[in-house]
Amino acid sequence: MTDHGEPIPQPDRQPPPDSRAAVKLFAQRWAVTTLGVLVAANILRGIAYDTVGGLFVASLLLGALNALFGRIKLVLGCLTLGVFAFVMNALLLMFVGALVETFHVDGFWTAFWGGLVISLVALIVASLTGAQVSPMRGSFRVQASVNRDPRSSRNDRLNDKDKDDNDGPPIIDV
Repeated sequence: MTDHGEPIPQPDRQPPPDSRAAVKLFAQRWAVTTLGVLVAANILRGIAYDTVGGLFVASLLLGALNALFGRIKLVLGCLTLGVFAFVMNALLLMFVGALVETFHVDGFWTAFWGGLVISLVALIVASLTGAQVSPMRGSFRVQASVNRDPRSSRNDRLNDKDKDDNDGPPIIDV
C-alpha cells in the first residue's frame, strides 16, 4: 500500500510491445549479418569458420561492434566520401577474426572485400524483403528552389505554376 492507501501497481508479466519489436529487429539484423558473413566465407578464400557456432558468434559480435561504432563510421564516412566506412568494416572484421577462435580472417584486403560482400548481401536482402538492416536514426527533408525571388512567400511560388513548367520546388526525401 502507498501512503494514500492505494495498492501498489504490479508490473505486467508481458514485455512492452516496443521490446518485442526491438527483439524482432535485432533478430532480423543478426540473420542478415550471419547470411552476409556466410556468403563472404564461401566467396573469399581468406575468410573461414570452423563451426556454425563460430559463425553465429562472429556475426553477433560483428553486429554489436557495428552498432557500437556506427556513429563514428557515419560521421567519418561522410567526411571521407564513404572510404572510411569500408576501412572501418575491414578493421572490425579483422578484430572479430582475432577475438573468435573458430572464425578466421587472413588479412586487411580479405577483410576489406569481406566487409564489402557483407554490405552488398545486406543491401540485397533489405531490398528483397523490406527488412531494415541498418538503423536510420532520423530523417530529413530537403527542399530546393531555383531562380526564385527570396522575398516572395512559399504560397506565391506554389501558386504561379502557369509561369513556367515547374510544378513547385523539387523535394528530396531521404
